[in-house]
Amino acid sequence: MQAYVDVYFNPDAVTANASFAHVLAERHSVRGYLEKPVSEDVLREVVALSRLAPSGANLQPGTFIAVQGEVRRALSADLLQAWRNQQQEAEDYSYFPSPMPLTLKRRQIASAKALYDALGIAREDRAGRDAQFERNFTFFDAPVALVVTIAHDLGRGCYMDLGMALYGLMLAAQSKGLSTCAIGAMASYPSLIRRHLSLDETSKIVCGVAMGYADPDAAVNQTRTSRVPLNDYFKTVG
Repeated sequence: MQAYVDVYFNPDAVTANASFAHVLAERHSVRGYLEKPVSEDVLREVVALSRLAPSGANLQPGTFIAVQGEVRRALSADLLQAWRNQQQEAEDYSYFPSPMPLTLKRRQIASAKALYDALGIAREDRAGRDAQFERNFTFFDAPVALVVTIAHDLGRGCYMDLGMALYGLMLAAQSKGLSTCAIGAMASYPSLIRRHLSLDETSKIVCGVAMGYADPDAAVNQTRTSRVPLNDYFKTVG
């Protein structure tokens, strides 16, 4: 018992716990970045830390691909053109429920409203909304652009494992003073992305990730989404 008390009241442990809670609380989707580059060493460390996430049978599914230089410029240009031309591709997996339940639709609408309100874009301003959405395809001009893939023959549970690794990536980045934003819009053009990255059909496109140092003066970074009350998702039985 004495050992337990000593550990429990260890000041270093308390500080570590508080710091971790701070990282959790501070992480949010950032869509405005400084031009400050992210060093290769820091990027590699963040990606390596993401792999400490739990993984069923230690399969460690998924791949993070850093897209740079001319490949990134060409990819973003073609993604923008495809979206503006209203081209459609068969997505590799289904993300949203169809139809969307009303309770979830309300959360989706509230999230969009928070974003566009921060930017001063009115609901009826379709051009303004489209211009902001297009920034998904340039990775919000972040210094680091990642494309996340998963092998085509893995089970649904592996998506859960990859999701934990993605969250690990975001928290590791946050602990290094970096910010991130997952980009689900990338999943709308899997064939186009595979072509630019020289991937075959066995690689499913899951999402993109923007990473870099947040611009503190960017209005878009003032957006915060709410979370549902604890009692909506936490139950005690017995």
